[in-house]
Amino acid sequence: MKIIDSQQKDISIELKRIVNRGETATEEVALAVKEVVERVRKEGDPAILEYTEKFDKVKLSLKDLRVSLEELKEAYSRVEPKKVEALKLAARNIRAFHEKQKMSSWVSQEADGVILGQLARPIRSAGIYVPGGKACYPSSVLMNVIPATVAGVEHLVMCSPAPGGSLNPYILVAADIAGVSEIYRIGGAQAVAAMAYGTASIPKVDKIVGPGNIYVATAKRYVFGQVDIDMIAGPSEILVIADDSANPEFVASDLLSPAEHDELASAILVTTSRALAEKVDAEVERQLANLARKEIARKAIDRFGAIVIVGSLLDAAEVSNSIAPEHLELAVEKPFELLAQIKNAGAIFLGHYTPESVGDYIAGPNHVLPTGGTARFFSPLSTDSFMKKSNLIFYTREGLDKVGEAIMQIADVEGLEAHGNTIRVRMTKK
Repeated sequence: MKIIDSQQKDISIELKRIVNRGETATEEVALAVKEVVERVRKEGDPAILEYTEKFDKVKLSLKDLRVSLEELKEAYSRVEPKKVEALKLAARNIRAFHEKQKMSSWVSQEADGVILGQLARPIRSAGIYVPGGKACYPSSVLMNVIPATVAGVEHLVMCSPAPGGSLNPYILVAADIAGVSEIYRIGGAQAVAAMAYGTASIPKVDKIVGPGNIYVATAKRYVFGQVDIDMIAGPSEILVIADDSANPEFVASDLLSPAEHDELASAILVTTSRALAEKVDAEVERQLANLARKEIARKAIDRFGAIVIVGSLLDAAEVSNSIAPEHLELAVEKPFELLAQIKNAGAIFLGHYTPESVGDYIAGPNHVLPTGGTARFFSPLSTDSFMKKSNLIFYTREGLDKVGEAIMQIADVEGLEAHGNTIRVRMTKK
């Protein structure tokens, strides 16, 4: 990995290059997605079947689109019981964590004759996009679906591509554990369009969540406004802040965990110790050679890996805050003291025995996190992501009399006579 001493060299240009590494939709991709989405919007199921055959190389009939209950049950016969138990444990922890996030309605007597409040209600339906093909991420199924069920979403629709016609059994089992209502074996921009606009076979939803490739991400951006979306997720990333107390073997393994995901993943170590930096660099090389996905990880580490040496942990926190990483590990002797200096991060892992994978799979907090520096203003997926609020306002005649003159004055400033008249007619009516 590239070792950079921030006290000797300006690191801002290199860090900016890494942060901005994410895929962006080229004009060619944007035009292709627009064509797919618009055809699905106008033609519905026939366009879905055509694009599924074209992109996933599988010819489906309308009756094949939806996964049957029999297929769902049969999936359990094709998985290992220990892995199912692990998924069930993860689901319990995810549910318990998100139960604590539930939003409440409230009503308050603000003054004589004035009652104000807020109604919190779940959205009616949500669509979950799950990558297919070579990818198998049942943990993402749990993380996207369970917050919606905790929020009270009534109808959950899942779409996942099925090259060859079959979905991965662990994806189906995870969907069953989490409580998905309907599952369709379609993917890509056509699946996003189907959930956004609805077809004769696939219901329209109110929000679409879940990761995907550049075509899926671009389609989500295109349909935003017709439906809500979670976020435009970029490649995975990790930043580790470490001091002399850190174990270089631990740190190296943590840096490699996102790198095996994607050639565009980034892994950054920020440390106060040159000795640790050199040991981690050597350990990354040793572990990398033994990874099954070493070719992918190698490209990610070579292109978007870096070790930054800083003068103090406060400097390390400043570097981290400027990057706003998706995953931030505080591999330091006193992580809770350093936590106070952290302002921007998707998820924060404290101490030497809390690697990113704990949060990815089992702890309970959501692993759908803001990437590419967007942790500066975005939050992880949560039950709030599937809720909406309505304001409540109640005034008696006496309450309105107290503020009526002020309302008319503001309406007059804005030149909105009819607004003022709504008050005037009430105040003059005895």
